[in-house]
Amino acid sequence: MQEKTTTTLQDKTYQTLHQWLTVGRFLPGERLKIRQVADELGVGVTPVRAALQRLAAEGALLDIPNCGMMVPKLNRAQFDDILQIRQLLEGQAAEQGAYRMSDAGIATMAALTQEMARAIAASDCKAYLEANEAFHVTLYRAGGSPLLMELIETIWLKVGPISNQLFEDGRFALKLNDAHEDVLAALKQRDGARVRRAIEQDMFYAGQHLKSACL
Repeated sequence: MQEKTTTTLQDKTYQTLHQWLTVGRFLPGERLKIRQVADELGVGVTPVRAALQRLAAEGALLDIPNCGMMVPKLNRAQFDDILQIRQLLEGQAAEQGAYRMSDAGIATMAALTQEMARAIAASDCKAYLEANEAFHVTLYRAGGSPLLMELIETIWLKVGPISNQLFEDGRFALKLNDAHEDVLAALKQRDGARVRRAIEQDMFYAGQHLKSACL
């Protein structure tokens, strides 16, 4: 029984840190101190250490000898490669999701679009990134491919840490929701091809700005 409880805690810790990396809670080059992370999560150091090692094995963190875990920095070539793969994977997931999305799912995405609009107006990057992740997850999971979703979430780990850069330019941030509104309009018409194009445009627009944060 104790082993099952420990495993569950380790999984929960991993999932939380995975999500934090995805939404930019940690910055590129930041060193993650086990004790500090454990205090933030309210858990012991053992599940945190196991979760960080798992994330390092997945390439989301760098395990540097005598230094510990560090959030990696991307160079522009790496970023361009990731962006191209994202457009392929997420474009496919978006088109599949468009044809299978329920009316309740569309209503959820409409609410998330409004949340992102409010976050942009308030210059609240954290709220925007959390709603943005939920928006994309809702769409992609509707497509019904767990493997495709797993691949997408793995890629997100690599770009999440630079996502905080989206709000550095206020004029740029004002247009972040344009593609989401296009996705929503296309979803209501069950136009999968248009949904795909809107998602690809969303990534391209954000990517042109985020590239400047790379080495």
